[in-house]
Amino acid sequence: MERRDVFRGALGLTLAGATLAASPAPSGTEGQQRVEGTTAEERRRSRFLHVPLQTQDGRTVRFYDDLIKDKTVLVSFFYTSCTDDCPIATANLVQVQKAMGSRVGRDFFMYSISVDPEHDTPAVLREYATRLGVKPGWLFLTGKLADIEALRRLFGDEPGGDFRNSQHLNLLAFGIEPLERWGSCPSLINPKWIVRYLSWIDPKGTRPTGWWPPGHAVPGEEQKSAGG
Repeated sequence: MERRDVFRGALGLTLAGATLAASPAPSGTEGQQRVEGTTAEERRRSRFLHVPLQTQDGRTVRFYDDLIKDKTVLVSFFYTSCTDDCPIATANLVQVQKAMGSRVGRDFFMYSISVDPEHDTPAVLREYATRLGVKPGWLFLTGKLADIEALRRLFGDEPGGDFRNSQHLNLLAFGIEPLERWGSCPSLINPKWIVRYLSWIDPKGTRPTGWWPPGHAVPGEEQKSAGG
């Protein structure tokens, strides 16, 4: 895939619900079925699927009820045998977890979902996470292929064709579920910028003072940095 196309498509995409596909839920398993709600809580539930997934420790979790509901999250898609951009994206997420410190697993949660569930069993994911030195609060997830594809559609991807060509492997989705506030950013940018994106959607976080390309310093900060 062309990396410049990923940045062109993702740059500055932050809005409630745009990261989540607006199309009706796909037919399939019970967990893939969504019902349109009328109350705020029902509306929030209707945005997501309730499919079961397995963590790297073999624990079964439901996507919405256990992972998303009432949480601030960062969601990525990957596969362990990737040798292209996935290792770079995952290395960036390792740095994000370090930067967020003790907040991860307490008031912020990270989820990496394999798009190759037939290969990426819980045991494979556990070995992968151990090799990365992943700390608590970051789960690696696998499941049934149909459910994984349904989740990819939910986040705006089209699972048809070779999953290795999906540009969503280079995108991160983040959101504050109770506030229905969602956005996305490229996964290959400087990890410090990923942390800034997360701060921008946090009601108590800092706000951007203008627009500038991710990966570059804020105008004026470069001079301060150079001056010591």
